[in-house]
Amino acid sequence: MTGNDRATILDASCGSRMFWFNKHNPNVTYMDKRDEVVTATDNNVGRDRVIEIKPDVVGDFRDMPFDDNTFYMVVFDPPHLRHAGKSSWLAKKYGTLDETWPFDLRQGFTECMRVLKPHGTLIFKWNEEQIKLSELLDAIGYQPPFGDKRGKTHWLVFMKESITA
Repeated sequence: MTGNDRATILDASCGSRMFWFNKHNPNVTYMDKRDEVVTATDNNVGRDRVIEIKPDVVGDFRDMPFDDNTFYMVVFDPPHLRHAGKSSWLAKKYGTLDETWPFDLRQGFTECMRVLKPHGTLIFKWNEEQIKLSELLDAIGYQPPFGDKRGKTHWLVFMKESITA
């Protein structure tokens, strides 16, 4: 395993660690394909803002550098925008998807499941502003046992099935 060998949780696309209460939680390995500090204009506040993306591990969620069955929990909050200005605040903060998004997200979801221990939990966050939740679920090929179905931002919970010999 690469990163924090004591970590029991993986954030597979951490970005700026927005939703973490403790952005330096020792139980979490933070991974992202970006390692950068960028400045972009946030039109909501009318000024430039700094976005710091400093993962523990630089890696792509479609091909993770971890052994099978490594983590008890994986948090997966992939980019969800297809259309955003290349230098916009939203694109810099969240990243964007291209036309291969169904394949990319399915591959990412498969990798998340691979690195989960048997009976491990996958927490998945999705905003359906540009891609509907139903389209996303069709693309990844998994259905969650439960989750939040109201509003545009969804938190879904999945569990890795046990491995039978």
